[in-house]
Amino acid sequence: MSTEYTAPSERAGSKVYRFFVILLHVLIALFLIIQGGKLVSLGGSSYYLIAGIAYLLIAILYTFRKVISLWLSILTFIATVIWAISEVQVFDFWQYIPRLVVPTVLFVLSLWASRSLITLSTEKVTFANRVGLVGFIACVIALISAFFPHGKTLNQVNIAQDRNLTKPTAENPDNWEYFGRSGSGTRFAPYTDITPDNVKNLQVAWTYHTGRPKNIGVDENTPIQIGSTLYSCTPTNIITAIDGDSGKALWKYDPKAKTAEHITCRGVGYYDATHDKTLSKADLQTPSIQACPQRILTSTVDGRLIALNAKTGALCPQFGVNGQVDLLNDMGPTEKSKRYHPTSTPLIAGHVAILGGWVRDITHGEPSGVVRAYDVRTGKLAWAWDVGNPELSGQPKNGFTLETPNMWTIPTYDKDLNLVYLPTGNGPPDYWGGDRNAAKEKFGSAVVAVDATTGKTKWSYQIVHHDVWDYDLPSQPVLYNVTNDKGEQIPALIQTTKMGQIFVLDRRTGRPVTKVIEKPVPTTGQAEGEKLSPTQPYSVGMPQIGNDTLREKDMWGISTFDQLNCRIQFKDSVYQGLYTPPSEKPYIEWPSLLGGMNWGGISIDESTGLMFVNDMRMPLRMSLVRKEDMGKYKISTDEVPGFMGTVRPQFAGPYAGVKIDIMQSALGVPCNRPPFGTMSAIDLKTKKLVWQVPMGTAEQLGPLGIKSHLPMPLGMPTLGGPTSTASGLVFFAGTQDYYLRALDSKTGKEVWKAKLPVAAVAAPLIYKSPKTGKQYVVISAGGASHSKDVGDYIIAFALPDQK
Repeated sequence: MSTEYTAPSERAGSKVYRFFVILLHVLIALFLIIQGGKLVSLGGSSYYLIAGIAYLLIAILYTFRKVISLWLSILTFIATVIWAISEVQVFDFWQYIPRLVVPTVLFVLSLWASRSLITLSTEKVTFANRVGLVGFIACVIALISAFFPHGKTLNQVNIAQDRNLTKPTAENPDNWEYFGRSGSGTRFAPYTDITPDNVKNLQVAWTYHTGRPKNIGVDENTPIQIGSTLYSCTPTNIITAIDGDSGKALWKYDPKAKTAEHITCRGVGYYDATHDKTLSKADLQTPSIQACPQRILTSTVDGRLIALNAKTGALCPQFGVNGQVDLLNDMGPTEKSKRYHPTSTPLIAGHVAILGGWVRDITHGEPSGVVRAYDVRTGKLAWAWDVGNPELSGQPKNGFTLETPNMWTIPTYDKDLNLVYLPTGNGPPDYWGGDRNAAKEKFGSAVVAVDATTGKTKWSYQIVHHDVWDYDLPSQPVLYNVTNDKGEQIPALIQTTKMGQIFVLDRRTGRPVTKVIEKPVPTTGQAEGEKLSPTQPYSVGMPQIGNDTLREKDMWGISTFDQLNCRIQFKDSVYQGLYTPPSEKPYIEWPSLLGGMNWGGISIDESTGLMFVNDMRMPLRMSLVRKEDMGKYKISTDEVPGFMGTVRPQFAGPYAGVKIDIMQSALGVPCNRPPFGTMSAIDLKTKKLVWQVPMGTAEQLGPLGIKSHLPMPLGMPTLGGPTSTASGLVFFAGTQDYYLRALDSKTGKEVWKAKLPVAAVAAPLIYKSPKTGKQYVVISAGGASHSKDVGDYIIAFALPDQK
């Protein structure tokens, strides 16, 4: 026979607990009612408003100790679960966290407060307590589950390996001579010593400190390796030759380079005259070659091209003027490199060094985006690709054409076709193009093939028409032969983009190898005076990476509260999918100018045909600012302002700025659902996604910018690039949590990781010492962009010596 609580009086502890539950319900209810009402007024989900009203009623009923409060709490929780399942529809762990954790906690607390309710039977109180315990255990299980990876994709694909390509070849020799290791840029190390089975035994072999100023620039350097020597650069272009077995400096050269904007160095170039088949015996006897038969070429952030003797580090005296060439001449108003300077590795093509550069993209009249080639022996200008003066040969009479499309990333060279492939950006300004000329319209955000001897355009393929989203091509084109739909082997070029699309072109002609279609894109709501393209190319023949169209229910947060905040932002913004027109109203750019894919590029395991690509997923909320409104905001010339509420100058048409904010909640958590960064493997034989895994944990990040120290593998934004090996490994360090990782290339499973002193955004270098035969994995760790934790480390890992 059951008994009932008449409870004429409560114990003090129960009363305090009940009022705590009431207060918590009231506070949450008020937030949900106010913010949920705002969301409803914007046309969004009504759940939050209804839930807020329900929680307020529960609080009122608990105040009077009415049994119906418990039943309303149960009903509210059941309705919440049904709503969450209907929205998510699939099992996606991270999507359920903001929808269910807070409601579950409230439900558990209300169940445990039921002992204070009048006329509730003891059996029901006991049952409520037990259900509450189950809910509490469920929350604990959810917390534990957060430390395990979720959202992995693995498709069964038959992966065959060509054993002939698991060792160095003439096309992929022992040296890591280019930014992407070989001239093709595949970043594939044909070595098998370090395997998925023994990689767990890797240990630090040596550490070198570059001595870079720790408060200047971002370390994006992948050293090159020639024989037993590595050559590295710092953000201010300090060049060091390092012994590849001991990590000790052989020589060091500091050009004393300084600039105020975009300080970085991604690598150096190498030229060996004795291997240059275009030179005669007489050429090899010239004083210039005799003084520096092997030389290191580096461009500096203050606008110089420098040639150093690779053996000694001394300037090559016959190159330019005492070993240096001034790159700022004829470039326009560079303001001593503040508005223009080279940013990437000089590409050595035959005996010319090809250079693009970063251009500040704020206003008309910015410096030229010309791409130039200099003779590596003399420093003389060999040719210039100036789209405003296509017939130019030699030095210009009145300077290069201003504000033309530039190339700030790294080109690629096909020696058999004698073509250089330039991935271009836009002629400034970036976000409004109502007055762009024909050259900008044709060559902006395009892959352009030019003759390596003359610099003349051979073909051009535009990947974004009339780009007003800053979707400039960010990465090195990679050369690799693929089959087309007819089964024919095609010498191809693979170009990744910020939009999460991958284009595969015939590198002889520029025609697509995989299917590309022109699709209509939105043009309504475009900015005043704008002339948007009605269509854009979509690479539908290759997998799409991280660019699904956003919906309100895709908005995320670590709690109900910041998810609601993100939903309001979404509904209060203009968003029409990819290529949403920039406007004065806040609009969402997704994928954003951050990427998708960025400058790190890809790696291709040439022995299996697997391509590996990392990405980041960070939507931006942007708006164009009219000239008369600029006074409302703080001005920042940071390319992507690192704090809310700033405006980047952008003088174009009726506008004078663009407001760029990361779309995140008040807690500083991204509004899009995890993962925020992944690594993907694509089979280039079938053009299918093989696997995709979240990359990185929240260990060094957290709400309000406070480090959580919790290694939850949400998948964080990535920079830098991967490196693959013939043994079936993919090494990557470009996460936010200070680790160098190795993944199994067939499954994406993490098989090893090593803690780094600071983050790394460079791609790993992998080489085999000709002296010891030992295989090394090397990473430059200088800190992530905008991170306070910086360093000057180059760290080499190797297997322990056999006893």
